[in-house]
Amino acid sequence: MKKGFLFILTILLSVSSFYAQELALVRENDLFGYINKSGVYVIEPQFEKAASFSGKYAAARKDDKWGFINAKGEWVIKPEYDKVKRFNSGYALVYSNEVWKYVDGTGKQLETPVPDKYYDFNDGVALFKKGERIGILGTDGKLILEPKYTVVKNFWEGHAKVKIGESWGLINKKGELVIPADYKEISKYNSNGIWGRKGEDFGVIVDGKLQVVPGATKIWDFHSSSKLTYARKGKTWGFINASGEWVIEPTFNKVKAFVDGLAPVLKGKAWGYINEKGEEVIPFDYRDAEIFGDKGLAPVRDKKWGFVNTSGALVIPMEYDISGGFSFVMSGFKKGFINGLARVKSNKKWGFINEKGEALGGKWFQNAENFVDTSK
Repeated sequence: MKKGFLFILTILLSVSSFYAQELALVRENDLFGYINKSGVYVIEPQFEKAASFSGKYAAARKDDKWGFINAKGEWVIKPEYDKVKRFNSGYALVYSNEVWKYVDGTGKQLETPVPDKYYDFNDGVALFKKGERIGILGTDGKLILEPKYTVVKNFWEGHAKVKIGESWGLINKKGELVIPADYKEISKYNSNGIWGRKGEDFGVIVDGKLQVVPGATKIWDFHSSSKLTYARKGKTWGFINASGEWVIEPTFNKVKAFVDGLAPVLKGKAWGYINEKGEEVIPFDYRDAEIFGDKGLAPVRDKKWGFVNTSGALVIPMEYDISGGFSFVMSGFKKGFINGLARVKSNKKWGFINEKGEALGGKWFQNAENFVDTSK
C-alpha cells in the first residue's frame, strides 16, 4: 500500500513539475523557439515571430498570421489573426477583418458590449471606453462600472489611477474612489505607501490626508520590497517612509530602490550601496549599479556588467552586457537575477548564467527573453 502511494505521489509530482515548467523565448538562426531551465529546447525554433509566454499560452506567427501555442508547442488558437496581444486574466485581444475581439484559450469569443476602444484585460478587469468616458469590464463580459471617468490608467494591485477634471485619485476594481481625486499627481497603489502632490507640495497620503514631505520636489513610487521610497530635494536624493519623514537625508546625486535592505546610490560620479540606516555597505567603486535580484546578487558596471553579493564581493566578473536595443513583440525586460538565472550578453550573443557565472546549457543565442512560468 505504501509503495503504491509513493508511486502515485511520484507520478503526481512529475506531472506537477512538467506543468510548472518555466520557458524562455530565444532566437536562433532567425527563428524563434523556447528552452527550459536546463537549456534544452522544449519547442524547437520554427516561428517567424513569437512572444514570451503569458501564462499558459504564447503568441506565435506563421505565414504572416498570428495565433497562440501551449507549452508543448501545439497550436491552441490557429494562426489566423493579423494582430494579437498577451493573455491576461484568461483572455487575449485578437484582430482580423478590421475588428478586435476577446478570446479565451480555446479561441472562443467573449461577448461584450461594443466599446469605442479595446483594452487588454489586466488584474481581472479591462477598461471600457464609450464616447469620452471610461468604465470597467469584467471577465464575464459584463460591465462592472458604466463609463464615467475621463482617464483611467491600468490597474495595479487592484487599484487604478483616475483623472477627474484636472485632478487624480485612485479607484478599486468596483470603480469606487478609495482616494478622492484631489491631487495634481498621484502614485500607483502600493501597500507600502502612496504619494501625492497638491499644488507644489509633494507628500505621502496617510489616512486620506497628504502628509507633506519637507522640501521634496519629486517622489518615486514605493517598491514592494521596502517600506522606504526615494525622493528628491532640489538636486539631491534621499529616502522617505510611509509617514512622509526623511529617513535618509537627501545627500546623493541619484538613487534606486531598496531590495534586501540595500539600495544603489550615486555619490559624485561613483555608485555604491547603502543600508536602510544610510550607512555605506558596498564601496562607491562603480560607474553604474542596479537593485538586488534573486540569489542576493546585483548588477554593477565598469566598462561591462558583473554581479556583486550583499557583502560587496564581485562574484561574477564584469564582462557582460545586461540590456540591449532590441525588443521582442509584446515582451518585457528585467535586469539581474530572476528565479536563479540572469539574462546577459556575451560576444554579441544572449544567454543565461547562474550564480556561479556558468552559461545555461553552454548555449548562446541571437536573442533571449527572461523565463516565464507557463503553469499560471
